[in-house]
Order: sequence, then C-alpha cells, then structure tokens
Amino acid sequence: MSYFNVRVYGLLVNDEQEVLLSDEFAVERYFTKFPGGGVEFGEGLIEALKREFVEECDAEVEVISHFYTTDFYEKSSFNDSQVLSIYYLVKPVKPLELNFKCKCFDFDEGTSQCFRWKKISELTEDDVTFKTDKIAVKLLKEVSK
Repeated sequence: MSYFNVRVYGLLVNDEQEVLLSDEFAVERYFTKFPGGGVEFGEGLIEALKREFVEECDAEVEVISHFYTTDFYEKSSFNDSQVLSIYYLVKPVKPLELNFKCKCFDFDEGTSQCFRWKKISELTEDDVTFKTDKIAVKLLKEVSK
C-alpha cells in the first residue's frame, strides 16, 4: 500500500545569517536535515512544526512565512511512502538553549541528535542528506544573496 508522508520543517536563521541544522542517527543511518518531522493525523502544518520544535529543540517557535513545498515526486528513504515536505521560515520565541556542536554527528552520550549552526554563505547542498532539503538549501541561498 502506498501512502503520503507529510513532513514539515523550520528554517531558523540567526542574526549571524546562520541556519540551524539537525544531525541525526535513526533507522540505522546518519543524516542531516532541518529541524522538523512528520505531521500527525488530525494536526495542522503549523501546529505540527511547533510541536516538532518543542520535541526536538525544547523551543517554542513563531512561524514567519511559508518558504517552499515539495513540487515533485519523492519516495521516502525509510519506507514506501511518498514524501511531501513543507518548509517555513521560523524564529524562536526566546533564545535557544541547546548544546550547539561545531562538527557533524557530535552526539552527547546517550543521544542520537545534535544541532549546529551553518553560515548560509558557506552552506551547500552537500550539507544536507535528503533531496527536498537540498532544494531548500538552494532556495535559501538564492534569497539570502
């Protein structure tokens, strides 16, 4: 059975023009993406994004604007679903209190996720794992010029 997998992600850019990246290990693989995740049944997109930021970053965010929605077919890297990803520009309600890392996959003991800032001017499509994130990187760089 095929089904849709709706994902929502937040592009959080700080005052130094850096974007927040999430390095993760799940389902036996390492990957880098933007903070966010799956929309649960009965949940709206913005509600899901705010929940994901609380779950992942222990942070409340305010949605600034819609940024990009997947406009092509993409099969999930993890199952047989078709992924539909929606990206929003977000800002934190108060400063983030995360243990930011400087290198990829520098997990604290007992964790499988960490966060780091990357200057948009230095950001490349190779810094993220999934096709939809690569397009979001390209678009973010275009609007940040």
